[in-house]
Amino acid sequence: QVQLAESGGGLVQAGDSLRLSCAASGRIFSTYAMGWFRQALGKAREFVATISRSGDDIDYADSVKGRFTISRNNAKNTVYLQMNSLKPEDTAVYYCAGGNGHGRNSRYEYSYGYWGQGTQVTVSS
Repeated sequence: QVQLAESGGGLVQAGDSLRLSCAASGRIFSTYAMGWFRQALGKAREFVATISRSGDDIDYADSVKGRFTISRNNAKNTVYLQMNSLKPEDTAVYYCAGGNGHGRNSRYEYSYGYWGQGTQVTVSS
């Protein structure tokens, strides 16, 4: 089992930055690919970013590419999402996820067996 706990969400203004963290406990963190997803009110959950076990392979949704950066520290069992130039449309609950996906599959929820509870990010205009 892997337990995931997100932190770092909050209320910011458009153009501001936030850094989300996801701390993992349980089984070996470094064996899992990690992802960030988000769900806005009334919308389906969507892919944001993913990072491979080693951190060598990274992928982003087009909507966040160039503004968000995913990273991980396997020694600290933590994955991060640095969010810059935030926009009101980035408002959502952000979830981290862990799983065995690789390559293009890591964009999809079915590749992840472990999910955090989510952290709210609200961007005002």
